[in-house]
Amino acid sequence: MSALVSDALSKGATAVAGTGTVEAPGTLVAPVVLTDVTPDMDIWSAEIFGPVVVVHVADNADDAIALANESPCGLTAGVITSDWAAGLSIARRLRAGAVHVNNQDTADQAKAPFGGIRDSGYGRFGGQAGIDAFTDTRWITLGAEGRPAFPI
Repeated sequence: MSALVSDALSKGATAVAGTGTVEAPGTLVAPVVLTDVTPDMDIWSAEIFGPVVVVHVADNADDAIALANESPCGLTAGVITSDWAAGLSIARRLRAGAVHVNNQDTADQAKAPFGGIRDSGYGRFGGQAGIDAFTDTRWITLGAEGRPAFPI
């Protein structure tokens, strides 16, 4: 992750908060908020797991949705709004395995079908969706007495 931050900063991204530097070799990255991130930076299309956020400014909801859906990843997305109906409308248009409106549920709920789409993986875990994603339904029959042979 620190390599993604370093790459972005070396190519012109701005750290508006934090540093993104490695605090302990190979383990901890200091939180950072980046702006001015462009498609030529590795972090533009990478899936980031850690205390790094990239902020893009969009002129309207349609532009924000298009920008979010450009990503090859699709694990989770979030919408913050005072208009619940607009939030739900936007959530339906975002291509992500989970979209949280006015919250960010980090408590994995056993019944929730958690998982990503596109480059964020496939399948779900949790509840019946998890069972379905990680099993194959098969049909096996066995005659206790066997079947008579048919001449060929």
